Amino acid sequence: MKTLSSRTTRPNSHRLRHFSFSRLLLCAVATTTVAATAVAWPAKTAPGTQDRLQKDIKYLSSDDLEGRGVGTKGLNLAADYIRKQFKANGLDVSRVEGKAFQPFTLVTDVKLGSPNTLTLVGPKKHTFELKQGTDFEVCAFGGSGEISGELVFLGYSIDAPKSHYSDLKGIDVKGKVVVIMRRTPLQSDPNGPFAAPHGGISQHASLRSKVSNAFGAGAKAILFVNDPHSNRQNAAQELGRARDAVVSAAVTFDGINTDQKDKLTESRRRLAAAVKRLATIQKKQKQGPADPLMRFGYGRSGNSREIPIVHITHKALDQVLKAGLKTTLTKLETAIDKDYKSRSQVVPGWHVQIKTSITTVRTEVKNVIGVLEGEGPLKDETIVIGAHYDHVGMGGTGSLAPGSKEVHNGADDNASGTVSLIELARRLAARKKKLPRRLVFIAFTAEELGLIGSARYVANPVFPLDKTIAMFNMDMVGRLRENRLTVFGTGTAPRWKKMLDAKGKRHEFVLSMKPSGFGPSDHSSFYGKKIPVLHFFTGTHSDYHRPGDDWPKINLGGIEQVVGLIEDMVLATAQTKARPKYVELTSRAQVNRSGSRPYFGSIPDFASDAKGYAISGVGPGSPAAKGGLKGGDLIIGLGTAKIGGLDDFDLVLRKYKGGDTVSVTVLRDGKRKTLKITLAKPR
Repeated sequence: MKTLSSRTTRPNSHRLRHFSFSRLLLCAVATTTVAATAVAWPAKTAPGTQDRLQKDIKYLSSDDLEGRGVGTKGLNLAADYIRKQFKANGLDVSRVEGKAFQPFTLVTDVKLGSPNTLTLVGPKKHTFELKQGTDFEVCAFGGSGEISGELVFLGYSIDAPKSHYSDLKGIDVKGKVVVIMRRTPLQSDPNGPFAAPHGGISQHASLRSKVSNAFGAGAKAILFVNDPHSNRQNAAQELGRARDAVVSAAVTFDGINTDQKDKLTESRRRLAAAVKRLATIQKKQKQGPADPLMRFGYGRSGNSREIPIVHITHKALDQVLKAGLKTTLTKLETAIDKDYKSRSQVVPGWHVQIKTSITTVRTEVKNVIGVLEGEGPLKDETIVIGAHYDHVGMGGTGSLAPGSKEVHNGADDNASGTVSLIELARRLAARKKKLPRRLVFIAFTAEELGLIGSARYVANPVFPLDKTIAMFNMDMVGRLRENRLTVFGTGTAPRWKKMLDAKGKRHEFVLSMKPSGFGPSDHSSFYGKKIPVLHFFTGTHSDYHRPGDDWPKINLGGIEQVVGLIEDMVLATAQTKARPKYVELTSRAQVNRSGSRPYFGSIPDFASDAKGYAISGVGPGSPAAKGGLKGGDLIIGLGTAKIGGLDDFDLVLRKYKGGDTVSVTVLRDGKRKTLKITLAKPR
């Protein structure tokens, strides 16, 4: 399942995004985090099913597949395995230009090119040529470009009316280069206006928030600089750790008997090394706290800006502040903390010349498609059965285990759904008589990056969407507990609830039915195209998006039970003469009730690479729909703010409240159009 970082049409929840940004949403359907173990189930079973499921899931969630992360060889191995299983069980794997794979490319990495230069230019052509790696470093979440512009000190780039503080109010940064401090004002006050609970970091301190504010206000390049408070705090912690190491080494040395010569020698060596390290740190800190630059690659989450962004040192910046404003960064920070007023201002007479060179790396990924043709008068109608097969690889973005570089095997998320898809293909292909309708089995890729595989399919369908009558999705079906199964989309067709009541009872389930057709998994892409959907889910757990999601914790009997229910639902749908009637739902179940984001009602197009916020549709009856937005629109402005991506849109939206009317600028068929949208209360 995807950690969804920002949906404006909020799905009924079993996730998350995180989006961790830091992410915006957290798993909310199931609150119990019990680690399931393999259990034998008394429900009706088919001989050999669990052996097959175990074989498939052990392979798909093995370390050799590298967590099936986008860009890994393991993801391609998984695709090959799924194709092989589809073919072996009788599916047609030649319907995508003679192949099973529906390929496309994604930006999966960025690399630092050259040249990268930064020059600070003052009055009378007084210049400071900065050295990359020493005085500045390029930020991977920026873009390539060659810019020259007037320099503006933009404080912390915070715009927080509710906290009565704004670095953007009253300052014009359009077309200018801004310098931004990291973190927030009044950090030394645990009860300050930007203090985050549980020792966390305020959303206003995030790099993405600062970049979004500056970009939205029209800045054409950004220079980040460490805030002095954090540098001082880090220095104190470093010194404290070094002193503790000396004390610990001394205590150990003192406790060794004099006749233990080898231990005494080694302990003396460790004590001497600790003392030497402490002395080195003390000497270094006499020159001032360390001021580390962000390494290239830090902070990138796949949503890079096209404007140049770099990180510079205090020493480099203070040269300009002293010359242009007769002050230093530390003095500016102190002044802000003293009266809680922004010090945003133009640095008179100073300009910045900047050139950054960043190369994007694109990787081919692919959906895997197998087909069972139907026969009879309804054979051209299609039922899609899907599950995503990608996961989060070796950690990093998407992982909920900060700093982990272990393989995230994703046995439940979503090897469990993938093996269910394969097992359904086996069963339905083994039927002697063809069904009245076509069945299309799709293993989606890049779901964890934003439902990209399913979005790509509905944008380029192999079979017409107007003849696709239903979509069944499986995502995290491997941890069934007490026969409790959650089914999303039960309100998307009138027949679903009655069918599920009957068939759920037959398969001994305690069903929790959620009407919404939108949610953070691949069924959303189909519901957005007015196709009835059902999504099956056995609940979240403490191993979600962590290295502990391994196959021994999978309930194989539970998967078999889920497969049996879905098989019955697919058969009934295929064999009933009338197709399921699509229902537009005006209500939306919520993942996150932060109360800080008014309801807008757009459906993101995660497959788009366009510069702006691309939408694939709008929620029925939503403010977006009432205001005239349509699927395919590219939002480039909200109010007075520029919008460069989904992050920008989400952050700007938070500045409004339900009932506000805001102008939305879109590109539609290449033409600029401005619409008025009246926002609704948070849902």
